[in-house]
Amino acid sequence: MKKDIGVREDVFTLVSTFYAKVRKDPLLGPIFERKIEDWDAHFERLTDFWETNLFFVRKFKGNPLLKHQEVDREEDYTINEYHFGVWLNLWFETIDHLFEGEKASIAKNRARNMGSFFHIHMFNARTKGDL
Repeated sequence: MKKDIGVREDVFTLVSTFYAKVRKDPLLGPIFERKIEDWDAHFERLTDFWETNLFFVRKFKGNPLLKHQEVDREEDYTINEYHFGVWLNLWFETIDHLFEGEKASIAKNRARNMGSFFHIHMFNARTKGDL
């Protein structure tokens, strides 16, 4: 029987396992490899982000929407709903492989909501001349 996401170490396992899949993905991998220089630091930062989102601890500081908008700009505004769909499918697959329970379900729902939010706001941040 799988356990639920309960402590920081579980969140780190989720994040590092997920990004191992992302890095191998033919669509997402090249984008992340161009952007992330220090994967260990990225794992810690994203573990802080998800720990904050799942357990309401105040560890994460930053503006993930702004970072995603910057990446979209650097990718010539080519990031679209398909990218978010692939990302979300890999996230769900990773959670389902490792965990089950209330926090696992919350992690899926929050990722779905964030993906939609980021996609909409990234699109809205594009200027008319960039469309």
